[in-house]
Amino acid sequence: PPGAGPGAELPFFRSLLERARCDRSCETQRLGGPASRHRVGEDVRSDFQRRVPYNYLQRAYIKLNQLEKAVEAAHTFFVANPEHMEMQQNIENYRAMAGVEALQLVDREAKLHMESYNAGVKHYEADDFEMAIKHFEQALREYFIEDTECRILCEGPQRFEEYEYLGYKSGLYEAIADHYMQVLVCQHECVRELATRPGRLSPIENFLPLHYDYLQFAYYRVGEYVKALECAKAYLLCHPDDEDVLDNDLTMFVKRHKLESELIKSAAEGLGFSYTEPNYWIRYGGRQDENRVPSGVNTEGAEVHGLSMGKKLSPKIDRDLREGGPLLYENITFVYNSEQLNGTQRVLLDNVLSEEQCRELYSVATGIMIVGDGYRGKTSPHTPNEKFEGATVLKALKSGYEGRVPLKSARLFYDISEKARKIVESYFMLNSTLYFSYTHMVCRTALSGQQDRRNDLSHPIHADNCLLDPEANECWKEPPAYTFRDYSALLYMNDDFEGGEFIFTEMDAKTVTASIKPKCGRMISFSSGGENPHGVKAVTKGQRCAVALWFTLDPLYRELERIQADEVIAILDEEQQGKHELNINPKDEL
Repeated sequence: PPGAGPGAELPFFRSLLERARCDRSCETQRLGGPASRHRVGEDVRSDFQRRVPYNYLQRAYIKLNQLEKAVEAAHTFFVANPEHMEMQQNIENYRAMAGVEALQLVDREAKLHMESYNAGVKHYEADDFEMAIKHFEQALREYFIEDTECRILCEGPQRFEEYEYLGYKSGLYEAIADHYMQVLVCQHECVRELATRPGRLSPIENFLPLHYDYLQFAYYRVGEYVKALECAKAYLLCHPDDEDVLDNDLTMFVKRHKLESELIKSAAEGLGFSYTEPNYWIRYGGRQDENRVPSGVNTEGAEVHGLSMGKKLSPKIDRDLREGGPLLYENITFVYNSEQLNGTQRVLLDNVLSEEQCRELYSVATGIMIVGDGYRGKTSPHTPNEKFEGATVLKALKSGYEGRVPLKSARLFYDISEKARKIVESYFMLNSTLYFSYTHMVCRTALSGQQDRRNDLSHPIHADNCLLDPEANECWKEPPAYTFRDYSALLYMNDDFEGGEFIFTEMDAKTVTASIKPKCGRMISFSSGGENPHGVKAVTKGQRCAVALWFTLDPLYRELERIQADEVIAILDEEQQGKHELNINPKDEL
């Protein structure tokens, strides 16, 4: 700060360095060995969050003929990966082999606070209010323990992907601020983390306040009115204007009491008799810590049973839905519209690419694609049975400029993606410009030896701009979804593979409404919201390649690499124009 003088920051950094030394010393004593042994990378952390080790465990237990443990491991994995159809089949097979009953299915990673909460809801709905109180109070104690642990885990390594992507180089204080903000955001998101069931995308709506909501009514039903008031007041810390709490029986009793008091006082003054109002509601001392509600409670999320819940509606498309506009280019064949594809804002077209263009693009793909590109380097981001490779337009142009692939072929990737954008913009008759949000050439390759009896999908059912919640039949338009995406398109390059059909489903992620077999030049386009859940069936043989395109109507979310690619194209055009001018015959100028 101004006037603090030189070296004013040294005490702060002394404390910081001492804390770092202390943390490292404690980690070494408790965990042993150098820090690198227990400081794992992001991929390992992600695998544990997705419970991937239990997938390996269930296979190992089967080889050891320990069926019950195999069922436990498989069930633990499946709880966090409910879309994994192969694991679901494994569980059914194991249970049939071992005769394991449904009651014996164990989630070895179950969150204690969530288990207690679910038990409380079950007892509450059975009108067993004494047991409901016991479990809800236990859930609160476990919740705040879990919250503390969650916040501590946020103090680990962090990174800002968008800064790395832009080549961002920060100074000392910027680096400290960046890292601290990541930690702070992570800690703030613990409210969401603790309210989200394994395998779900959305948290339970109003999760923490709901404990107090259930408790205030349960205490009321067992006659403990003071505790009921404590819980109602705790709930109102989060929702001071909640009509359900303000208008329930207990609060109406308090309102009535206050109105009576005011009326008596008014009458005493007017009629000339003495009256002193006793305070029946004063309470000495504070609530216990486990009954305190932290500030900043996040009450957004998914539907849940409760006394004072408000269902969060999926956002509606705020533009006129039209289709059937001109396709702009000759030779393009219209195949199906939305009605024929059993949905909304869908179109299927053929001959967007010629056979020659498909071969040329495929040649570019094989020359420049990187394993895991677009998926943080993960070779198999959606299924362990396939390999994923990808490349962006900018990478293609750079490879062409460097001579790794023909520049003409690299430019074809740029040109056909622009062609697709114009077609989508025209066909859906959009009143504003459609911008690129992300453009990606991607190939999925079936891994040999891993295709027997596959029940999984190449790409699980999802929506492109919201978090699909099949159980609630909702799609939550909130981070980490790409909420700014408005339209999507897939342009296929080949058909010499088995499987890999593109499918639309209902919001239950199970009921297939349309299935499309890729082939050269075929393009499927659709609006990106929850009205169009989609996925890809398993590729069981060969390699399936396509250009995936996502578009936005908001210029603030234009694809950065596309803007850079536009600049590269402009430079190439200028160079080409310069060469053309140099080749002009001087006699032609006469």
